[in-house]
Amino acid sequence: MANFNRVILAGNLTRDPELSYTPSNAAVCKFGLAVNRKWFSKTDNAQREETLFIDCVAWAKSGELINQYCRKGKPLLIEGRLNYETWTSGEGQKRSRHTVTVDNFQFLGGAGSQGFAPPQSEDRAASPGAGPPAPSAPPSSPEDVPF
Repeated sequence: MANFNRVILAGNLTRDPELSYTPSNAAVCKFGLAVNRKWFSKTDNAQREETLFIDCVAWAKSGELINQYCRKGKPLLIEGRLNYETWTSGEGQKRSRHTVTVDNFQFLGGAGSQGFAPPQSEDRAASPGAGPPAPSAPPSSPEDVPF
């Protein structure tokens, strides 16, 4: 029997990415993605809409780049694989959820798009009275992303 586990989603971040590091110093970035679907219902002649909220995890350089350039509301296209996680809550209840592990991604929109966060220079951010950092353009194509 053949198996295939591939997910491609385009949506907006539901929260700012959360970057952390494992004990072996591997970067892991967790974020949420909202994906909207609109359709016309023939049963009641009305426009319908639903939103899916998906938990995503990006590792290594991908996670660091998403954390650096994305903020809540930023559009993002991801490709990855579906995972099923189970655990026991503090109250002893069994819990589960599906997540997407990101293998590839692409920034959507441009420098003026909602949710873009230009990188900050640590020197300027740490200097009192230095003012806001100078804006810089986000990567506009995969060739511009520093891998």
